[in-house]
Amino acid sequence: PINCGAMHAELLESELFGHAKGAFTGAVKAREGLFCYADGGTLFLDEIGEMPLAMQTRLLRVMEDRAVRPVGGNREIPVDVRIVAATNRDLKGEVDKGNFREDLYYRLNVLSIRMPALRERIQDLPELIDHFARNIAADLGVAPPRIAESELLRLSQYDWPGNIRELKNVIERCLLLNHLPSQSLPGCSAVGGNGAPDDDDNDLTLESVERRHILRVLDMESGNKSAAARRLGVSRKTLERKCQSWGVER
Repeated sequence: PINCGAMHAELLESELFGHAKGAFTGAVKAREGLFCYADGGTLFLDEIGEMPLAMQTRLLRVMEDRAVRPVGGNREIPVDVRIVAATNRDLKGEVDKGNFREDLYYRLNVLSIRMPALRERIQDLPELIDHFARNIAADLGVAPPRIAESELLRLSQYDWPGNIRELKNVIERCLLLNHLPSQSLPGCSAVGGNGAPDDDDNDLTLESVERRHILRVLDMESGNKSAAARRLGVSRKTLERKCQSWGVER
């Protein structure tokens, strides 16, 4: 899979179609693109609506000719690739605005599957919250939060305009800042773990978030720096250096 909106056009072109040796500065050797790697299989293009128009033209040519020419290359390589594309945009609307090629739209739109918005599947919210909470908590080395029925009710009344991505971000924020999930939603006042309003959360720096997380893990380990370092995945020396820089003595 590749996210078409996550990189510059030049890099996306090289990732998809590959490049020849010397095609650009830093191309010290030839490299196959994803179309060649996916030959005989399936290539998933995520956020296809973010693909630049020039890249759309190249993609259409590959789909029609069933061959790919690497960047800087002088020959075409036959490929047999099934393409699955996803987008959160209204591609027909983007066609009307001139942001997406009409011919590519119809070439891709052989079979269209509409994924319902999270607000249309609100009954799935408890399982999704549990899934993300467990995975993110494991990555952070903390215990997954327990969500009360009252919290689930408040979360189910939210529209979730950002869908699954917004839900995942809210759960991660909850774990990092020790907030209840619904208090991390837009328009809701955030309350910290001690019950006091936390008005400055939107202005938090990465260092302050890291500091909160490390201090919370130290509390969980009763101040044992060796155990906390293992849970955090860092050396004890690194942990001690950070604590010293913050003036923390535990």
